[in-house]
Amino acid sequence: MSNLKIFRDGEPENPLLVVDSKAAMVVELAKAGIRYEQWEAGQELSASPSQEEVLAAYARDIDRLKREEGYQTVDVVSMQPDHPDKAVFREKFLDEHRHSEDEVRFFVEGQGLFTLHIGNQVYEVLCTKGDLLSVPANTPHWFDMGPNPRFVAIRLFNNPEGWVANFTGSDIAGRFSRLEN
Repeated sequence: MSNLKIFRDGEPENPLLVVDSKAAMVVELAKAGIRYEQWEAGQELSASPSQEEVLAAYARDIDRLKREEGYQTVDVVSMQPDHPDKAVFREKFLDEHRHSEDEVRFFVEGQGLFTLHIGNQVYEVLCTKGDLLSVPANTPHWFDMGPNPRFVAIRLFNNPEGWVANFTGSDIAGRFSRLEN
């Protein structure tokens, strides 16, 4: 179940706000300049859909975002608990970092925990099936797919070559929750 927890950046054990309603999540995240939406497939997906099938099922929303935000490239990424490099991929984005462009993810299946550090607040956003989250360019954040990752996600880019993690050097991510799946 999707949820949002907001903390002061120095108080990871005491959330200021916990939100379980997707409608309320939209409102709270918008206050911080974060796009959060729910999408529904335009057609039924097979048990193991191809990238083309996934993109066709969500074409209406993908095309809308491309028009609104100028995204140029779209792909589908998936991760399963039996992936031999899952620990390496998990570790890659657990520390606070920024990207020079938006990080846009839509969860077709599964879940992931995005944590955003905005000003003196930390926003933990547990995304699940049907959730789109757009982390604005240069926003400090980290991502956890958990020790047993299971997700299929659509990614939108302005320039995939520019989507490089620029680590802040802060240890803040280690003080906040991890996804335990």
